[in-house]
Amino acid sequence: MIFSKAIEYGIKASIYVAQQSMNGYRSNLKEISEHIDSPEAFTAKILQQLVKGGIIHSIKGAGGGFALEIKEIKKIKLADIVLALDADFLDSTCVLGLKHCSETNPCPVHHKYKGIKKETLYLLKNTTLLEMSTNLDKGLAYLKN
Repeated sequence: MIFSKAIEYGIKASIYVAQQSMNGYRSNLKEISEHIDSPEAFTAKILQQLVKGGIIHSIKGAGGGFALEIKEIKKIKLADIVLALDADFLDSTCVLGLKHCSETNPCPVHHKYKGIKKETLYLLKNTTLLEMSTNLDKGLAYLKN
């Protein structure tokens, strides 16, 4: 399970917006793009999908930007972000990108990779934005090199 750039940036943007929201700030496109080291136009498309998927909120007008409520930050899992960006990712991802990879029709890497996939799915389904944004806020993690 290799993440696409859209998923990588989507997770990073969600964590950043959550962290800023926890500190009482709204984030704008330029700021998010800079902090996650992503091209602005690509970040805009990703943020649109995250808003459409109910992950983050877009507030229009002066003082607007992107934000989340604390209760949402506690509930949203990394898997929710992935699903908002690629609805089929969690169910059908083959490390080689085959559409019909399964136990009965495995790709050459399937049996070696299935344990890694299982652990990755567990991580995505059991890790909240609160956990990730708190680590960022405490300086225990970062979003760009």
